[in-house]
Amino acid sequence: MRVLLIGANGYIGRFVADRLLADPAVQLTALGRGDDADVRFDLASGSPGALTRFLDAVHPGVVVNCAGATRGGARELTRHNTVAVATVCEALRRSGCGARLVQIGCSAEYGPSQTGSSTAEDAVPRPGGPYGVSKLAATELVLGSGLDAVVLRVFSPAGPGTPAGSPLGRLAEAMRRAMQSGDGELKLGGLGAQRDFVDVRDVARAVHAASLSAAQGVINIGSGRAVRLRDAAAVLARVAGYGGALHELDGPPGALRTAIGHPRPDPDHAPPVAYPYPDGCGSWQQADVRTARDRLGWRPRIGLEESLADIWMEAACRI
Repeated sequence: MRVLLIGANGYIGRFVADRLLADPAVQLTALGRGDDADVRFDLASGSPGALTRFLDAVHPGVVVNCAGATRGGARELTRHNTVAVATVCEALRRSGCGARLVQIGCSAEYGPSQTGSSTAEDAVPRPGGPYGVSKLAATELVLGSGLDAVVLRVFSPAGPGTPAGSPLGRLAEAMRRAMQSGDGELKLGGLGAQRDFVDVRDVARAVHAASLSAAQGVINIGSGRAVRLRDAAAVLARVAGYGGALHELDGPPGALRTAIGHPRPDPDHAPPVAYPYPDGCGSWQQADVRTARDRLGWRPRIGLEESLADIWMEAACRI
């Protein structure tokens, strides 16, 4: 099976590439903007016609799209998350390869949900920010394309390679700084949000399974369990061997507050303020993952403690 992987250098894409390369039945070709891609192509600015010619030459059986942007203004997010997917869909429609499309979506497409609830695929999406809007628009393009396609709505990925700017990445960096400087206390803000963390390696397994399946539509990929960020911080402290006190800086829900991890704020150089989850999803998200189990035969295998241990190992290497 020949697979064309778009976005192989991204956080999720790197692990998807590793998973696919481990399958001896897969011939993998990576397409992206970086110099180390097999083929350089920018989806946000490239034409569908150029991509169609490449598809006809390579003739993949599956196209996996892990490319996209998580930060930036509405225009940039639209270019990289929506226009790029429109290019992929149009190129696949024009091509004679008949490839199946596996699109990586995001739980931010759903927007806020009721505390205690599990969000299933039939929930009405109400994204609360430009990122979720751009990803939802991409999903709608895929679902309306008429292609053999599936969208995996990934909840909060964690594990090795977690971006330093993510909430868990910032937690690890704050703890590293506290241990390096010998601080006996660590002040953290905005730990009340609860998210469904899923290890990025389990996400890669889901992509592999979706590539081989005939499932279509939207499928949630998560752990099925919401975890409060303050509980994740406690686990991270245990894994790291940090014996200091964790002090939470509370504030009203949704208010701007001190960013995660500024143990020694300088009043003359105040740290930036940011809500730890600027994803427009409010205080709670938890996936209903029964569809992934029933249609992909997929279940998460890696627990949050192992994911956090791997995040800490990478942070500790910077000490």
